[in-house]
Amino acid sequence: MKIAIVEDDINMRKSLEIAMSDYKEFEIKTFKNAKDALKSIDESFNLVITDINMPGMDGIEFVKALDGKFEVIIMTGNATLQRAIESIHLGVKDFLLKPFDVDTLISAIKREDKIQKVKKVVSIEQNNTASSGFFGTSKALELSINIASKAAKTDASVLLLGQSGVGKEVFASFIHKHSLRAKKPFIAINMAAIPDNLIESELFGFEKGAFTDASEAKVGQFELANGGTLFLDEIAEMPYGVQAKLLRALQEKEIRRLGSSKSIKIDIRVIAATNADLEQKISDGTFREDLYYRLNTIPIVIAPLAERKDEILDIAQKVLEQNCVKYGFELKSFSQESKKQLLAYSWPGNIRELISVVERAVILSDTDEIIPDGLFLSSRGFSK
Repeated sequence: MKIAIVEDDINMRKSLEIAMSDYKEFEIKTFKNAKDALKSIDESFNLVITDINMPGMDGIEFVKALDGKFEVIIMTGNATLQRAIESIHLGVKDFLLKPFDVDTLISAIKREDKIQKVKKVVSIEQNNTASSGFFGTSKALELSINIASKAAKTDASVLLLGQSGVGKEVFASFIHKHSLRAKKPFIAINMAAIPDNLIESELFGFEKGAFTDASEAKVGQFELANGGTLFLDEIAEMPYGVQAKLLRALQEKEIRRLGSSKSIKIDIRVIAATNADLEQKISDGTFREDLYYRLNTIPIVIAPLAERKDEILDIAQKVLEQNCVKYGFELKSFSQESKKQLLAYSWPGNIRELISVVERAVILSDTDEIIPDGLFLSSRGFSK
């Protein structure tokens, strides 16, 4: 591990050089001020340790100049709470108050070294899956991906069908990334998350003065997605009155902001998704049949996780790695019995539930191996 130490006090600097020379796993380079350090620190360094109070450029300014390119540990003899908070906001990993025991500094360095090693493992794994966005594979998933790949090459409307939590937005993103619109915007909207009275203005925008609180004009999501892809999740939750305007926008390829008499041409690809039975909604009179057929050019049914068992352990492992990095833990693992439980559980909440279970296990596990009790599946009705 290559480490840069920036310290203006020559006695402190030399003391650190001598103390750390006993640790052969560390390559140390010291600097007497921040400006000298900035001239010499390159991508070969893994960690920067710096004082705060230094002449010329202080430690906070120095960290800002590093611009997040390096992990940083700060040491200081008279730090204020404000400076400590400021350094944390800049992403500083540790804050050591002088005088400190060298063992304290070594522990902080080794802790950061372990975290960086975990990050490298996760980065490699993420690069291996970046092209698809999927963490695992199964026969059921491959069937759906095959249809999505064909659909991506066209501008046809796609309707993603499946239970909540199966990964419909991942599919929508996959289709966009593999389409001719990949370099244009991908805008995702959850219809269920927007109050009914705001959906129309959110989608189509509004002009200044269109209603009481419209103090200035606002661009809608259709305009923001122009040239790209608009993903409408939970499409069944769209109010019936707005459905007609959505149908017109899709047919005429134009929209009109609220309060405007002028139409705006749009060029977007729409992908919609739902976990509802739209045919039943049509029978109930809550979803327009003509809109259904417009959206349903290419339907893709995404199987529940219970039918994609081959993916479970791969997804769980990726989520585990991500959360170890997120929370600064050493890389953890699942015991064999835990893996058996993950495979045996029915996952009614699908991938969303699996992500939640693994994140909780990573946080609450007291050891580096996650055992069955650490999954807490019994609280979800699972019996061994």
